[in-house]
Amino acid sequence: MKSPRIPVAILGATGAVGQRMIQLLENHPWFEITVLTGSDRTIGRPYGELVRWVLDGAPPASVANLIVQPSDVVADVAIALSALPTDAAKLYEPLWAAHTAVCSNASSYRMTSDVPLIIPEVNPEHVNLIDDQRKARGWRGALVTNPNCSVIGIALALKPLYDAVGLDIVQIATLQAVSGAGYPGVPSLDIIDNIVPNIANGVEEEKIEAEPCKILGRYDNSTISMATMRMSAQVTRVPVTDGHTALISLKSVRGLSVADANAIYASWQAPQIVRNLPSSPAQPLIIHTHPERPQPRRDRDLGAGMSVSIGRIRSCPVNDLRMVVLSHNTIRGAAGGAILNAELLVAAGYAGK
Repeated sequence: MKSPRIPVAILGATGAVGQRMIQLLENHPWFEITVLTGSDRTIGRPYGELVRWVLDGAPPASVANLIVQPSDVVADVAIALSALPTDAAKLYEPLWAAHTAVCSNASSYRMTSDVPLIIPEVNPEHVNLIDDQRKARGWRGALVTNPNCSVIGIALALKPLYDAVGLDIVQIATLQAVSGAGYPGVPSLDIIDNIVPNIANGVEEEKIEAEPCKILGRYDNSTISMATMRMSAQVTRVPVTDGHTALISLKSVRGLSVADANAIYASWQAPQIVRNLPSSPAQPLIIHTHPERPQPRRDRDLGAGMSVSIGRIRSCPVNDLRMVVLSHNTIRGAAGGAILNAELLVAAGYAGK
């Protein structure tokens, strides 16, 4: 007899990330959307009638007739995937986390000490923070976050190298797609024929410099010991629809050649607990050898948008190594990352029926 699927709520379901979550969960083998929440304008109305669908196609028929609920009323579900804006997330996610497992795309609690900041292939052991979180806060549920949409690709690319040789300096320049600004995004007259050398008044750079140190940090005795690498980030918005590119130059602790890096990447595997999760790509990291790859238009959808591409691995005259990293920002970097975190929580026994 087929097991019933796990009931899931989407918080902030009418926005671009919420829509992507709905799209990715259609026909999901583990999860079934039973609750959608939205703003005051949308509450009490069928989702299919009110949503301005910004993705290809139309809202799945399975959710079109669901009545949108308020985000401040906690529903009886096993998992809540949060696509709430930052301010709303700060208010409502703890309400839900007291009762159910919340997997958040928002930045509100990423750097909070007892909140796991998770990329399942990188630091699945950080979910053990949930035990301390529940004890300290009296929660039956949990709050887990996924990183900034650029950080997911960057941290995945750094993980094998960090474990093998240690990292001292990481310098990053990003070329970030317009979809990273949400919908309707960047005004056309600002981005067409242009590059904008700033995102969120410097806050984006702060996230890229801080979050990898927590993600690559060591879980030890109920705390995360931050990775001590020095990070420097500069960000730009470019006229690309989807796909964030990061240009990385890095210096290792123990020395690193191109041959070393290629060998490290060739032998790296995701942790066993992650490999068979429904949203896990067969190749989390794809190494490109053609000198003109990766490219957003050609490579962002690899692994159904969940794979991270690395190319142009070459020596650096200032540091040890430089490379180009590409990831799909609304799938791997947002909706898909939150869903994969939810799958990890189920596999690790922190969420379920």
